[in-house]
Amino acid sequence: MPKIYYLFIILIVFCSCKDDKLTIDENDQTEESIATNTFPRKLALNAKSNEVVKDWLSFKAFDLNFDRIYKATYREDLVLIVEDLVENQKKMETSVYPTKFNIPQIKGRQKVLKTFILKAKGDLEYRQDPKVSIKEMIAAYNNFRNQFNVEMNNTLSEDFLLDEKN
Repeated sequence: MPKIYYLFIILIVFCSCKDDKLTIDENDQTEESIATNTFPRKLALNAKSNEVVKDWLSFKAFDLNFDRIYKATYREDLVLIVEDLVENQKKMETSVYPTKFNIPQIKGRQKVLKTFILKAKGDLEYRQDPKVSIKEMIAAYNNFRNQFNVEMNNTLSEDFLLDEKN
């Protein structure tokens, strides 16, 4: 019986001491390049919206920081940009909105934008592919900017919309 145990232990030792060679994957790089040319472009504000937001400093800071996404070349660049976006978004959220944009439609789209910024930040922190979440974040930002244009082009008065007789 003890001979079987010794034979079993020797068999385990020989099987566990395989001489596997370490293979290096050439596609696995420590610094991953990001193809920003595949990202959708930022939606332009119309002249009326630009006139209203020109004095909204926290939005301008956020907008300038958002433009840096298109100049990022590596994952680490995106990490820094998204962290700055989180900080600028918090400042914009607590800042005083222009009176024309101090409405639930704008604030709701800003919350959606915040959600997608945090999703992109999570993907970058956990080393997942951030391309999809960055594209979703850009789409949310375009919807946020589009709502500015919609509000400025709205020709219906609030009294008409709130009147229950119509």
